[in-house]
Amino acid sequence: MENRQGRTLDELYDILLGLDGQSYGAYKSIRGDYQADGWTLCIDKVQGDPFAAPSHCRVLVEADYAQLPGELSASESRILGLTDFLTRQFGQVARQFGQSRGSGGSGRIEMARPSQAVLQRTAVIWHGGLAAAGPLEARFTVGLPAQGRRVLGRQAAAMLCEDLPEIVARSLQYSALDAEAVLQHVKTVEDSIWLRNQLSRQSLVAFVPDGSVLARRSGVDERPLEDAIAFSSPDSLRVSFDCPNGGKIAGLGIPQGVTLIVGGGYHGKSTLLQAIEQGVYDHIPGDGRELAVTDPSAVKVRAEDGRSVAGVNLSPFINHLPLGQSTEKFSTPNASGSTSQAASIVEALEAGAGSLLMDEDTSATNFMIRDRRMQALIAKDREPITPFVDKVRQLYEERGVSTILVMGGSGDYFEAADTVIAMEQFLPRDVTAQAKQIAAEFATERIAEGGEGFGEVTARRLSLQLKEQRRESGRGRGQRYGRGRGHQRGRGRDDGERRVKSKVRGLDAISIDREEIDLAGVAQLVEEGQVRAIAAALVQLYGEGLDARLTVAEVLDGIETRLEQGGLDELTTFLQGNLAMPRRQDLAAALNRWRAISS
Repeated sequence: MENRQGRTLDELYDILLGLDGQSYGAYKSIRGDYQADGWTLCIDKVQGDPFAAPSHCRVLVEADYAQLPGELSASESRILGLTDFLTRQFGQVARQFGQSRGSGGSGRIEMARPSQAVLQRTAVIWHGGLAAAGPLEARFTVGLPAQGRRVLGRQAAAMLCEDLPEIVARSLQYSALDAEAVLQHVKTVEDSIWLRNQLSRQSLVAFVPDGSVLARRSGVDERPLEDAIAFSSPDSLRVSFDCPNGGKIAGLGIPQGVTLIVGGGYHGKSTLLQAIEQGVYDHIPGDGRELAVTDPSAVKVRAEDGRSVAGVNLSPFINHLPLGQSTEKFSTPNASGSTSQAASIVEALEAGAGSLLMDEDTSATNFMIRDRRMQALIAKDREPITPFVDKVRQLYEERGVSTILVMGGSGDYFEAADTVIAMEQFLPRDVTAQAKQIAAEFATERIAEGGEGFGEVTARRLSLQLKEQRRESGRGRGQRYGRGRGHQRGRGRDDGERRVKSKVRGLDAISIDREEIDLAGVAQLVEEGQVRAIAAALVQLYGEGLDARLTVAEVLDGIETRLEQGGLDELTTFLQGNLAMPRRQDLAAALNRWRAISS
């Protein structure tokens, strides 16, 4: 029988030596808690095989041992920066001790690897209050050593009782940290959050400081490009702020409304937009974009051929289909590019997006524009699609939703734009007046097709069934959501016993009961931990059911409330260190791409 208290790390050492040479299952006996000097090791879940997922462990570090100064936890923003710094420090030190110790994944102590973004994660958790000493919790995995399927007890003892204490001392004790680096880290995060909070007060969608480095080294290396051109704002769009820590900072302020980013190919249009879309997150010092911030609800939208759509009111963009098919509650398992982009915009609005980000390179041409010649050839009564160019101003004027759009091939958006920024050799110029003059001089003579208003964004109420149930019943049954913490998380409703399994494949896909949710079009996910959290939320939704009386927005509200009250641990049946906080809009995007939903 397991004993979760009363043992020491020295006793664990002796236990592991005694297990040497036994079958791998003998490792199960070490599950429990072990006291060290100033901290406790908790072995929560022991792997059953050297080739299986590694064992889940935690250390609980006492405040007197960590000795972290109160200034590092003086605000919620600083606590976020502090836990992010310690996550990176623990992982870096653990990798220095990593070595092969037998079969499979034996010998590795690992913490979830963060991106350049600063996110709330379960890897390191602060249990203290503001500006007060408090215990730390660090979660990691251990590949328990084996030779074949036999315990390597001596190697396990060296890992857990010699290497781990050194890792804890060098990563979670203030005396071992670079004091200047950790303070700069928390101050940078605090300034970034403060700046983002100023945007709406200054009627801005985004802010990119002078001196920022926006270009990345490659598509698989998100570090800043070496020897890149530093960003510099045109005077007409330059705004300044007085940050709490960094003092005066100036740069490009992109105002609310409709903004075009134009310019020749390879001059940095998409690079600027990518920095803006990632500005919904804070970034580490040295990233180059650490103080570039964006409306936190901004959503990048693109065309996604083949995605499913469930009960979306597409009538603002698509109407009077052939054969009289209604688009007010439109569903399809295989949307076209234009249909998918229209659906994604409406779904983003439903999830509370205050800004839309688009690049013509990843948009459906017939959704973005219909020029005068095409209007003359194909009359409006024979064209179901209303192009975005005729809706973008209505979207801002009626709903207060701004749009930032990269456009290099069509000047028909000049009339609709409030601001036009031209990128030339990776530097921005304000060409708004010039664009307006060109629009007046070279009239397109397009006929506006947007109608009298943007149209209605209808609140949806969804049902949910997995593939197996759809085969059995053909349609969904009544479901429930939000029954509190007593539910069976992740269990199917068909028999109450079968566990619904989920898998995460990088940032691009979730598999739930072998049914894939394609996330390749959800551009603002940055860490696999976010995808894991989304997968856990969807499995939990399935286990609880969707209440047909609740709108999608109310379902999202319920998940957010649960996360605010209990953190990411609310999503899982056991404590995990590999989760990161997703945005509401990205959770909604995954839900909307799940073929199990219907309306």
